[in-house]
Amino acid sequence: MSTDFLRYSPYLVQVPADFDRNMDLVLQGIDRYIPGTPSSEPRGKPEGRAVRATHAKSYGVAKAEVEVLGNLPPEYAQGIYAKPGRYGALARFSNGSPHLGMDTMLPRAMGLSVKIFGIEGPKLLEDEANSRTFDYSNINLPVFFCSTVEQYVVVQQLNVDQPTYMSEGVPGRNRLFRDFLTLKGTLSPDRYLRVEFSAFLRATALPPKNLLLFSYWTMGAVRHGDYVAKLRFAPTEASANSVVQRDLLPPPPPPTPPPKDVYYQALVSELQARPYEFDIQVQLSIDRVLMPIDNVSVEWPEGFSPFVTVGKLRLPQQDISSYDNVEAMDALSINPWRVTAEHAPLGEIQLSRKEAYRRSSILRHQINRQERREPQTPDEALMKAK
Repeated sequence: MSTDFLRYSPYLVQVPADFDRNMDLVLQGIDRYIPGTPSSEPRGKPEGRAVRATHAKSYGVAKAEVEVLGNLPPEYAQGIYAKPGRYGALARFSNGSPHLGMDTMLPRAMGLSVKIFGIEGPKLLEDEANSRTFDYSNINLPVFFCSTVEQYVVVQQLNVDQPTYMSEGVPGRNRLFRDFLTLKGTLSPDRYLRVEFSAFLRATALPPKNLLLFSYWTMGAVRHGDYVAKLRFAPTEASANSVVQRDLLPPPPPPTPPPKDVYYQALVSELQARPYEFDIQVQLSIDRVLMPIDNVSVEWPEGFSPFVTVGKLRLPQQDISSYDNVEAMDALSINPWRVTAEHAPLGEIQLSRKEAYRRSSILRHQINRQERREPQTPDEALMKAK
């Protein structure tokens, strides 16, 4: 394992000149989409409410605990991981699509968002600098299928239109693939999104397994105190082996139609039966070319810098099946920039998430007439909807 890790510097990341223009287009897309979701996404829980611009379908929010381990190597004992401790937390599981509906019709890119409580220090959301919460927003892939905001402007609309594409069967799927690769015909062949398309195909090939069996990555790079890193939440071997409901969708044609919410039902069943645990792991960068910050479609090789466990995310045995849990999920706000400066997200795509997540949260809460306020404890978040 290398110990010559890349040192963080604010000069590592340069914001492109067209960032603000492209970011305005992303926000316009959010402003168009969310107000229409109360009627266009009628199968939500609760029905008739605006949903998130991404990760619209939640499968459950679980009360959790984050433990920071002691005796870590100094390169890993950075920021909130500098000293051992235990913190209350919430873990929210979701589908990455902007749509609701049957699990069989949705993509298999899943999310695990973690909100940690009791973290001191100013946060990077300017209107929430005094928040004592700290958020992670992770997906079950080590790569993302856009590396610039310019690309995301088009891919954002492709995600919104994906049900229309898929309703056309194989021709529609092929048209979706072509529009993705060529950014709807705007790119010459030498500029096709080959690397990004490969990441997109990886997402479509994910197995339909229990949400507790996936690993979840921060996707983009983050600052890790004096260094640059990516984080991963990986199920411990013992916890993964304990899962009973593993493969959730039978191969077609199934003998009977699968239930609408197979991921939700399996998650509820497993957490009712037993506790569960993830390792919180850090992968430090050793080289900005080999392990790029700006291109989130490139996976960082573990052979050069493996993931090192710095903490535990523990989900106790619990019942998340109540309507109050649905209400808590709906009211929860997650933003990867609700962190201290020592853990700032890095890169163009990561920067875009700051205002995109904030705009989505504000607009959704306004439409749904929900108070938008950070809870002080996990119990408050789970009880405030009652």
